[in-house]
Amino acid sequence: MSNPELSFSVNSILLNLAFPLGAIFAYLAMLVILAEVLSRILTEDPELTRKVVHIGSGNVILLAWWLDISSSVIVSAAIIAAAIAVISYIIPILPSIESVGRKSFGTLFYAISMGILTACFWQNSPQYAVIGILVMAWGDGMAAIIGQRFGQHQYQIGQITKSWEGSLAMAVAAFIVTGAILGLVEGNNWQTWTISLVVALVSTIAEAFSKLGIDNLTVPLASGFLCFFAVQAL
Repeated sequence: MSNPELSFSVNSILLNLAFPLGAIFAYLAMLVILAEVLSRILTEDPELTRKVVHIGSGNVILLAWWLDISSSVIVSAAIIAAAIAVISYIIPILPSIESVGRKSFGTLFYAISMGILTACFWQNSPQYAVIGILVMAWGDGMAAIIGQRFGQHQYQIGQITKSWEGSLAMAVAAFIVTGAILGLVEGNNWQTWTISLVVALVSTIAEAFSKLGIDNLTVPLASGFLCFFAVQAL
């Protein structure tokens, strides 16, 4: 004999998950379509397409925060995204996203960092996961876009070439993102902006060492954990 209370509970859970997951899937589907359209329009600039997707996919963490999606769902999604990234290195599933003309594991590292931050912070302090992901999304995205178009003053770290304009864009974006999220949660005070400045500097240094896309792992983890420990200290 079926248990009507259990059946109602399961149906209620499924209904509560349907809308938020549907909203996120719809957002990501539009992002993929946008990437494919841009790749056909901007045939000479595949990096711009990749960075638009990079920024857009990072923003999904805000949607997940607003819709109060559980950490288990986000971690599961991150694992799936990591698996897809690994497969895409073998089979070009999404060439408009991966075709950047250089060796990079950035997409894989991006998914891993989202999974780690969510697993560590989402349950009690989701703002730190949001900060880590958004600093990576907007900071690295703007660094590449500004650096490629306006980067007239270059510097080199080993075999890595960066521009001061791109690094400045990274720092400004990281500072604004961190200040906005921390200010929303912790309040508009000197501690918030001091922490934001430190995060901006540390994340910019981490982004400078971006060989093979490792910054997609180091920048979000450094930003999220640094914010967490700094807030506890202050």
